Amino acid sequence: MRLFVAVILSIVWAGSASASIIINGSFEQGTNLPPTNGFVTLSSGSTAITGWTVGGAGIDWIDNGYWNASQGLRSLDLSAVNAGSISQTFSTIPGQAYLVQFDMAGNTDGGPAIKTLTADVGAGPITFSFDTTGRSRPGNMGWETKSFVFTATSSTTTLTFTSTVTTAFGPALDNVSVTPIPEPMSLMVLGGLMVSGLAAVRRRKAATV
Repeated sequence: MRLFVAVILSIVWAGSASASIIINGSFEQGTNLPPTNGFVTLSSGSTAITGWTVGGAGIDWIDNGYWNASQGLRSLDLSAVNAGSISQTFSTIPGQAYLVQFDMAGNTDGGPAIKTLTADVGAGPITFSFDTTGRSRPGNMGWETKSFVFTATSSTTTLTFTSTVTTAFGPALDNVSVTPIPEPMSLMVLGGLMVSGLAAVRRRKAATV
């Protein structure tokens, strides 16, 4: 029984983890692709990266040869010559909780050493940081996974990542995902299965005494 419950739990969580509702979360698809071993600067208003809109002072779309992406072949520097942003609007269910995950590093070509960005889904910006000390491109970026949870308040939500670095050497972003968190009732049912399984084990042990 315990094995059965463990299998059910793994299936539920694996299904949740794979069901990202973000389009092109690792910035692989688009037009005006960055050149091999280089990057292309996208200005505010650009929709060259499929599913995303650039804002602020623009961003740099980085090829894997310039620095190694966290996932796939491309990633972003959220500062072009100054702080930029990128956003995507997607469908949500009011009252549903969602997990946002992304990988963060930083442009090691210049300061500051501590790179910062904000993530915002309309409830106010959340600040994240990454220390580039001891890191270098292309192969020692040191990507870290960051995350936060939000509860949707409308049928659409806009996720925006904004650099707070006012130089050309900004925070790096890759591998963005947004996944629904299993409803509490589903977890209660699974919890009930686990309790039942443990009770059955206890009964079997008692019967053999």
